[in-house]
Amino acid sequence: MFNWLPFLTYATVTVITPGPNNIMSMTNGSRKGFKRALPFNLGIFVGFATVMIFCTLFCSLLSAWIPRLKTPMLIVGASYLLYLAWTTFRSSYEVEENSTKDGFTAGLLLQFVNAKIYIYGIMSMEAYVLPVYSGQTVKLLGFALLLAALGGACNLLWSAFGSVFKILFSKHAKVVNTVMSLLLVYCAASLFLN
Repeated sequence: MFNWLPFLTYATVTVITPGPNNIMSMTNGSRKGFKRALPFNLGIFVGFATVMIFCTLFCSLLSAWIPRLKTPMLIVGASYLLYLAWTTFRSSYEVEENSTKDGFTAGLLLQFVNAKIYIYGIMSMEAYVLPVYSGQTVKLLGFALLLAALGGACNLLWSAFGSVFKILFSKHAKVVNTVMSLLLVYCAASLFLN
């Protein structure tokens, strides 16, 4: 029998804590408003779902490769997070109407270098799902989509938070950008603290 409580506790705590998706969703929500940040969040969801399906389908194979892939994945992920931190720190608070760096494609591509969701997917599958549902393709796909939906819901919460506090953030743009940048730097550094 599947043990839902530990699985949902782990999944919820993992996806609601600050990470690249949540911080960027909050930043976009505060800069653009909730509705105009939706393309970025949709990109996150599509990329997140793709990564969760990938992790589910190839989890046993990836588990064997993790020692060799971990360091390059961490370096690429941390480099991208530091780039995001730098651009967030330097950005003005004015919304760029035709900005492509925070749209669907940016949200989608962020998922492929976001080490946090790879670890989230692999740990969820290895520790909770595969021991019970190994070989049951439809159920495994359902769990992959559930993991992505939890992540997407948390991104929307962070985006809404940013949108609600837009006026406060706009009055203190430099402080907000500095804090968001420092949180992204923390996320990059925390990849190597495990």
